[in-house]
Amino acid sequence: MGNRTVTGHTAALVLITAVELVVFLDTTVVNIALPSIGAGLRLDEAGLAWVTNAYLLALGGCMLVGGRAADLLGARRVFGAGLALFTVASAAAGFAGDAWVLVAARAAQGIGAAVTVPAQLALLTRTFTEPDARRRAFGVWGAMGAAGAAIGTATGGLLTDGPGWRSIFLINLPVGVVALASIRKLLPADPPRRAGSARRLDLPGAVLGTSGLLLAGYAFGALADPAGRTPAAILLAVALVLLAGFVATEARNAEPLMPLRLFRIRQVTGSAVVNALVGAAHVPAFALLALYLQNTQHYSPTRSGLAVLPVAAAGLVASRTAIPAAVKRFGARTLLAAGLAAQAAALAWFATLPATVDYLGDVLPAALLLGVGLPASFVGVTAPAVTAVDQVDAGVTAGIVNTAQRIGSGLGVTAVLVLASTVTGTAGYLAGLRSGFAAAAVLALLGCLLTLALLRPTRDSDSDSEGDGAVTVADRRTA
Repeated sequence: MGNRTVTGHTAALVLITAVELVVFLDTTVVNIALPSIGAGLRLDEAGLAWVTNAYLLALGGCMLVGGRAADLLGARRVFGAGLALFTVASAAAGFAGDAWVLVAARAAQGIGAAVTVPAQLALLTRTFTEPDARRRAFGVWGAMGAAGAAIGTATGGLLTDGPGWRSIFLINLPVGVVALASIRKLLPADPPRRAGSARRLDLPGAVLGTSGLLLAGYAFGALADPAGRTPAAILLAVALVLLAGFVATEARNAEPLMPLRLFRIRQVTGSAVVNALVGAAHVPAFALLALYLQNTQHYSPTRSGLAVLPVAAAGLVASRTAIPAAVKRFGARTLLAAGLAAQAAALAWFATLPATVDYLGDVLPAALLLGVGLPASFVGVTAPAVTAVDQVDAGVTAGIVNTAQRIGSGLGVTAVLVLASTVTGTAGYLAGLRSGFAAAAVLALLGCLLTLALLRPTRDSDSDSEGDGAVTVADRRTA
């Protein structure tokens, strides 16, 4: 591989992972700014919840459609369209003068993000075909996704206390504009589109699947409110009916949105199940840590945000050093299990936090451990599935695995925070937070055990190498 090709691949990786960072940064950057947004747009707590949930629901609900669109219409083409929507929606959010405009813009951001993420993974597998290069690329990609939540929390505090809450959305504009201008030059061209490819997008499946996922995500969030649990349970039942109809439609459709045959591939099914637990364990952890630092240790929003930056720093360092070497030596399955074990240990450590904290001795060690475990999990859970299928299914496979994480995140946040609230009512606030951390640790440990059970090496592979980034015959073999 010539130096010019290596330089071009490096530039492509920078472009893809910068967009990945911004997309996942926007899942948390808004949290610390919510009080300021409420004051500026006269929103109560219920309205503020939609500023967050509109993005998360759209991101989780539309990812399958985004993945299939990348396969049918071309990953580079769909990546550009999703990024353009995300960038325009960020501008609309930053200049919103009314609450409904902000919520609508956040939903549009989520749709744009849902389209770009599966396309990113398809582009990575197409750009980096040599195993070592692919391992490094997935390592950096995983670190950016893992770092996004921590960097978003820190950035949200700094920007809100500085330029103001609108800047948390406007900061996306320069990244989006530069990335859009660079797509044609840096990313591999799409193969020629087959005639009628747009018409082959499964619209009935898209409507049923997206509406079912969106409704389920809303219902899961509403379950956290005791007063709304009955209506939420009804909505959840409706969502399950829609999703059952989606599965029935996919089974009959000759060209489905989500080919059910993919679930016969062990790496795809196992990765989806484990990734749901990855989301369920780590997403509540950031919320719990922010609550602990601000409400028991009286940290300011900015100081609280900066306190979680070591999570991002550790992840970025590990992704450039230890993770690619670990994938090559031990395989993605072992890396995933180790990453989830590290998360479980970090969360268990947080479950023992004292009433008065010494940051360097009590918080920092667990934050560093969490920072290493997250990108290891992201890489370990994604690479086996995406590299185990043919290129024509890479986008939808990425959509399946990432949708599983979004569903797991919603379930995890609801379950962990409801548990913490329940324990708080009987044993006190600190005990409630500790119980939430302990529950998240159990979820991470369960993910570790399921990794070892579900993602076993194939019979013909010499080692645990089916997830090392190379696509082999054994990788495509069904369970």
